[in-house]
Amino acid sequence: MMPEDFPEGSGEYESPPSFFPYDESSPIEDHPGDYGPPVEVQVEAVYMTQTPNQSQQFVLLTDGERKLPIVIGPFEATSITLALDGQYPDRPMTHDLMRTLIERMGYTVDRIVIDDLWGTTYYAKIYVVKDEEESEIDSRPSDAIALAVRFEAPIYVADGILDQASHT
Repeated sequence: MMPEDFPEGSGEYESPPSFFPYDESSPIEDHPGDYGPPVEVQVEAVYMTQTPNQSQQFVLLTDGERKLPIVIGPFEATSITLALDGQYPDRPMTHDLMRTLIERMGYTVDRIVIDDLWGTTYYAKIYVVKDEEESEIDSRPSDAIALAVRFEAPIYVADGILDQASHT
C-alpha cells in the first residue's frame, strides 16, 4: 500500500486493509458471514496428487465424520509431514524457527482456528498465550497447522466450513 492509498486526515489508519479478496463486483456484504462454532479436528494425513502437468499437495483434516482437504504448498507439506512423523532436520525449517521464537518470547500456541472461507481460500488464526494473556495472529492455514503440530496444540475448524466441504 502506498501513502496516497491511506485516508486523508490524521495520517493514522484505524485498521489494516482487508486481506479478503473482493472487488467492486463482489462487495464485502456478499460474505456468507459466521460459519458457526469451532469443531476440533485432527490432521489425517498430508497427500500429494500428480497429473501430467502438475502436482498438488494438501492436508486432510477430519472431525471423525467430515473431511476437509486444504491445498498447501510443497514446503508446508514437508514441514507438516516431518512434524507429524517426529522427524527433525539437521537445521531448523521455518516453522521450527517460528516455534523457537514463540517459545523464547515466553509464548505458547494455545490453538489454531480455521474460521473463514472466501472462494477457495481458507483463513486461519493462531492463538498464542503468555501469562494468561491471549493474542490472535492472522495466518495461512498451512502455517498455522505446521505450528499446531509442533506445539501439540488443538486444531479447530468452523462447523459450517466442515459442512460445506463435506457437501462438495
